[in-house]
Amino acid sequence: MKKILFGLGILSLGLLAFKPATELAIGGDLPMANNKLQDVSGKEISLQSSLNQNGLLVMFSCNTCPYVIKNQARTVEACNYAIKNGMGVVVLNSNEANRGGEDSFEAMKAYAKEQGYKWNYAVDKNNEIADAFGANRTPECYLFNKEGKLVYHGAIDDSPSDAAAVERQHLKAAVDELNQGKDITVKTSRSVGCSIKRKA
Repeated sequence: MKKILFGLGILSLGLLAFKPATELAIGGDLPMANNKLQDVSGKEISLQSSLNQNGLLVMFSCNTCPYVIKNQARTVEACNYAIKNGMGVVVLNSNEANRGGEDSFEAMKAYAKEQGYKWNYAVDKNNEIADAFGANRTPECYLFNKEGKLVYHGAIDDSPSDAAAVERQHLKAAVDELNQGKDITVKTSRSVGCSIKRKA
């Protein structure tokens, strides 16, 4: 019995060790802003260097999640809209457990080219950025203002499962309100998608 309890205790400690950091709160500062990230362009970038005059959109994504694939047209539209509105865009692949397979760096390069990405798509090595953000899903969005403060966290819109049923584009509305100097009406929403495949 003692051995079973001891084993369960070790398992619990292991699970706690891989639990991501507390979710980044609205108004929080851009975490790990100067960490160097390998982009599919071959260059090293950072979140700080990607912050543009009107802010920064950070999206956790990947090549493989069915929800990412289902939302890909909306992802491209949202990222293009952010760029059009003077914001930097960084899409991060934090699936370290899949880095030797379909979420490898080479696969990321091919995926970005296929999808017509015109923004940074970078490796989140050892899922450090995801842990700092408390990010858990793909896709999951974080919008920061020009001071690097979080103003919106959540989904692209209110219907991740069905594009035809979208009633509100949360991310686009947040971009518009941010640029107009307004308070963000919907500051958080529930991200729906696959879990980030963290390295064990």
